[in-house]
Amino acid sequence: MSFSVRSFFFAIFLFVFCIGANAQPGSGELKWAKEGNSYYVAKDGEIVRIDLPDSKETVVVPRSALMPGGSGKPLVIRNFSFSEDGKKLLVYTNSKRVWRYDTRGDYWVLDLATKELRQLGKERPASSLMFAKFSPDGTKVAYTSEHNVYVEDLSGGKASCLTGTNGTRKLINGTFDWVYEEELNCRDGFRWSPDGQHIAYWQIDANQVKDYLMLNTTDSIYQFVVPVEYPKVGEAPSPYKIGVVNVSTGTTQWMDIPEDPRNTYLPRMEWAANSSELILQQLNRKQNDSRIYLSNVATGNTTLLYEEHDSAYIEVKGMWQDGVEEGWDWLKGGKEFAWVSEKDGWRHIYRISRDGKKETLVTKGNYDVISIDLIDEKNNYVYFMASPDNATQKYLYRTRLDGKGKLERVTPAGEPGTHDYALSPNAKYAQHGFSNANTEEVQEWVKLPEHQPVDKTKSGNIPDRVLAADKKVEFFKVKTEDGVEMDGWMVKPTHFDPTKKYPVVFYVYGEPAAQTVLDQYGSGLNFLYAGDMRADGYIYISVENRGAPAPKGRLWRKSIYRNIGRLNIHDQAMAAKEILKWPFVDSSRIAVWGWSGGGSSTLNLLFQYPDIYKTGIAIAAVDNQLCYDNIYQERYMGIPRENRDDFVNGSPITYAKNLRGNLLYIHGTGDDNVHYQNAEMLLNTLIRYNKLFQFMPYPNRSHGIFEGEGTRRHLSTLYTDYLKKNCPGGGR
Repeated sequence: MSFSVRSFFFAIFLFVFCIGANAQPGSGELKWAKEGNSYYVAKDGEIVRIDLPDSKETVVVPRSALMPGGSGKPLVIRNFSFSEDGKKLLVYTNSKRVWRYDTRGDYWVLDLATKELRQLGKERPASSLMFAKFSPDGTKVAYTSEHNVYVEDLSGGKASCLTGTNGTRKLINGTFDWVYEEELNCRDGFRWSPDGQHIAYWQIDANQVKDYLMLNTTDSIYQFVVPVEYPKVGEAPSPYKIGVVNVSTGTTQWMDIPEDPRNTYLPRMEWAANSSELILQQLNRKQNDSRIYLSNVATGNTTLLYEEHDSAYIEVKGMWQDGVEEGWDWLKGGKEFAWVSEKDGWRHIYRISRDGKKETLVTKGNYDVISIDLIDEKNNYVYFMASPDNATQKYLYRTRLDGKGKLERVTPAGEPGTHDYALSPNAKYAQHGFSNANTEEVQEWVKLPEHQPVDKTKSGNIPDRVLAADKKVEFFKVKTEDGVEMDGWMVKPTHFDPTKKYPVVFYVYGEPAAQTVLDQYGSGLNFLYAGDMRADGYIYISVENRGAPAPKGRLWRKSIYRNIGRLNIHDQAMAAKEILKWPFVDSSRIAVWGWSGGGSSTLNLLFQYPDIYKTGIAIAAVDNQLCYDNIYQERYMGIPRENRDDFVNGSPITYAKNLRGNLLYIHGTGDDNVHYQNAEMLLNTLIRYNKLFQFMPYPNRSHGIFEGEGTRRHLSTLYTDYLKKNCPGGGR
């Protein structure tokens, strides 16, 4: 249901959003050198430094140095990092998937001076190490394995368990349970102190959380149960603890954190710009009250620093810093920190003093900060993404970090669409990516703040490509009878004849986790359709309802609070009602499809507005909101014991009896995210009311329905065949 994503090729976004990325968080980020004038990449089995501005390449670690003794083959580099002093290299390899990401694997350390290459955690099971990181002085590495935190001395090779080997599937040290990972972007759950003497870590106790039991019937003759600790909406969270362990003695001091850990969440914990205090963010059960605490690591005493309340919900850092949860943005040597809030109706950056008594608004105006890209304290600037005039696009801006400056657009004019940047630490260079719905992605290196290409021969390349693009995707706005104006895109048939009427296929998501109407390459592409929708005579449309996370202000986004399955569905249907008035639209051939939250929207549209939508294809949908996890559903819908009717009235299963059109429902039986029970509950309801439909279960496939040979081809064939038979293309 939920995922925090960078803006990039939209078809890939859909693929990642629906199935989860087989990647390690952060593995695709540029690894800048400290001074910011060069960066490192893994290339052909080697580590290469690339110097700017001439892009000169220098091999700093040859593949010969990355060959374990006797193997004759270099390590396959999945990710890497250097120690703080640059004298050692940590290599991540042999990775395995944990739910969405391949966050467990093997780690090796290379001493760059002696060329000694050694594997960490040799006594641990293969591919069981997670989130390994050097100590600040580079003499040790800490990692988690099988739910415990270990530290390994690089001089002698001795590894010690710092958490007493008490970790189990249900008692998790140094990482997180399923729901924290899925809904709060929490994965790496331990932090070295700046002086390297202590490690602070989360302990999540899921013993009181019920297991959802998935049944694997395909991988052996006898079926077996796959349990997932999964708190359904209405169930209390897994209690948390924060421990600070002395690396030398193994003694742990637990922090004394106010409020009941069975009724709150702790999504963020970092060292507070020193080695004596931690800074924590705590959310209440409804996630509409945020408290920031300081904890003394010697005594565990915890004091309230700052508090904020919202009548709907409060976003975590992953919503406004590209999914990155680690790190705290300290200023003035730890006397202040940067924070993001929607308290004035827009998502803005603030400076908050360490004692919480003073705050300064940094970004000002009626616009949203989409994400923070760089805080350049030395030059008194903060760089961030925003789009004040068009919520489908994204540009780089900057303003003075002291709050006394004006909004400055860094991205040049003449490049309408979506831009992404990886800024160097000194803000002198950036890797710049650009695309729009009709222009394929292009990347270049630019100098900042003037935004001049590093390679002068490419000057003017992007505007030229924009002008030359084939404008297949059209953007439009539609205003409903309720006065709600929504953005949309449309792709018309290849040989469009305005005197004829064509079928419309709507693509929907509709919930607070993602936008569909984005001016970036891939918008307008149906990645499940086997063929060419334009050539086959379809109009393909997506419109963005209220509640989508578009940069249109707090009111737009949070109007969906306690209204999922109603407000978003009404907006979509009313937009479709206006579109049906267009003279070239055939109202008898209207289809809708979506995945995950989009599958839920598809069902609700088909059931609640059968006069509009004639055919629906729903994949991996939440059919009953009472079956999804507590963090997501309670954040956006409240707690069932207080407002159960909202959950019932927003669930597709409530309206299934109204089915009149054609329905294809698809679900993986091994879906750990949106459980297969949703499908069977919906099937029972449709059967009860004698409704005919087509159903396709994919055995033992996860939320993305991609595992197994031929799966994606079969899904695409099934989808396309059903659409063509029940909503045939072509003008009439």
